[in-house]
Amino acid sequence: MIRQAVAPILGNPPGSFAWTVFHQRHPVLIKQLADAVPYPPDIRAALSDLLAETVDGVITPLDHRAHDHDTWSTWSRDYIGRRWTDVPFLWAESYFYRRLLHAVRYFHPGPWFALDPFEPLKTAELTHDSLDTELANFDRLLTLPADEQLPALLHASLWGNRADLGFALLAGNNAAADSRLVADDTTRLLELLAGTDGELCLVTDNAARELIADLVLTDHLLTTNPRRAMTLHVKPAPYYVSDATTADVLACLRRLGHAPTRLAHAGRRLHQAMTNGRLTIRTHPFSCAPLPYHDMPPELADQFHAAALTIMKGDLNYRRLVDDRHWPATTPFSAVTAYFPGPVAALRTLKSDVAVGLDSTLLTALDASGTAWRTNGTQALIQVRP
Repeated sequence: MIRQAVAPILGNPPGSFAWTVFHQRHPVLIKQLADAVPYPPDIRAALSDLLAETVDGVITPLDHRAHDHDTWSTWSRDYIGRRWTDVPFLWAESYFYRRLLHAVRYFHPGPWFALDPFEPLKTAELTHDSLDTELANFDRLLTLPADEQLPALLHASLWGNRADLGFALLAGNNAAADSRLVADDTTRLLELLAGTDGELCLVTDNAARELIADLVLTDHLLTTNPRRAMTLHVKPAPYYVSDATTADVLACLRRLGHAPTRLAHAGRRLHQAMTNGRLTIRTHPFSCAPLPYHDMPPELADQFHAAALTIMKGDLNYRRLVDDRHWPATTPFSAVTAYFPGPVAALRTLKSDVAVGLDSTLLTALDASGTAWRTNGTQALIQVRP
């Protein structure tokens, strides 16, 4: 199926998930930022104006003084002057966060330059009392027999995606107990990892709790194969509330230093792996682009092509990997990712509408369940295209 023949997901059906992001999640987010950071009146006014525009107005251009104005002018040319919910949801949501960074003066020289507006939310998660208990439980995973550790750590990394702070703004922190995998290529992924030397790419999603799980998985993959190297792709700037940046990686390494013994050892090994080059952090501007990976620039495609395997974490990366469209959910994962320049795996809890690669019988049962299974974070998937 040609992707252009499949309609992109929009935000204009009232009550749809994409509609609720603009009308429910974003107002809560703006309030949380205003409460958490003592922004001066001009920044607070800019945030209010942005919110009003996205809810009741039309899309306006990025300020002409912005360093990436020309790039966004190209990306925006078909959308300026239209309602935010009438354009592709993937594009509009991404542009909201770029405009939010402009509103808080993130890229402007001055006292607010490069200040992560979401840092208070991320830090609150890393310092919450409940994390001590979670880390103690996580530490016990590392006592499992060797052949059980990797599957356990893969699933810990997968379900760590429930910690997505943006999702919590809309759904609360109570993920339902139903933790089924709607697609499960765990066995294929384990086989692929067992036979893979060389470089593995892990394209991260969220900071804090989820990133800790990703880092411990990374440590295991490095420790169990000395011929392996790892690259963590993180965002070059704050994005989607909780998406991981280099600063967040370092914050998690510091938190691991105060974790139970086995996790603390993992943190020290990761620190050493970064200093000796076995673990590399990379960023690319395209990581904050409003486009699917199908449109990635050649230099980023070359990086993924050189990797023995790329693991895409989380909901946003999944949306960008398969393209955020109204695919029939039984469309094969391998078909929509055939363009990707190397082997790829997706670890994702479902928190948006798009889904592919599902069994038709299971899909019928899910649709008949009467639950918002595509968006409420209770379902997950592991999919692989070797």
